[in-house]
Amino acid sequence: MATPTKIKLYKQEHIEITWDNGKVINYPLRFLRDESPDAGNKGETILWKHYEPAKKTPLRPEAYQVSTIEMVGNYAIQIKWKDGYNFGLYSWELLEQYGEYLQVRNNLHQDFDHHHN
Repeated sequence: MATPTKIKLYKQEHIEITWDNGKVINYPLRFLRDESPDAGNKGETILWKHYEPAKKTPLRPEAYQVSTIEMVGNYAIQIKWKDGYNFGLYSWELLEQYGEYLQVRNNLHQDFDHHHN
């Protein structure tokens, strides 16, 4: 598993993570907030039963702005958003998975836009 060597917030738009395997990935803040890994956002499973999260209400603009980013041990970050929301830990493993998803998504959009003008 890769680990970050640098984590930087850019203009309340995205977080750039440089990984020790040489990859540099930009994570849009809207994506990170919408995909927050906490039970209130994703639901949770207890004794093989899945509980869906509560219905979401529209978020205010400050919900997509970062107040602080804190390290959690040597395995994750916790993001506190300007609306006070600070649930969910973004582990290195999860961030790697998100990075792979974002790269595929971006490549698909580029291929689609390029071939279907």
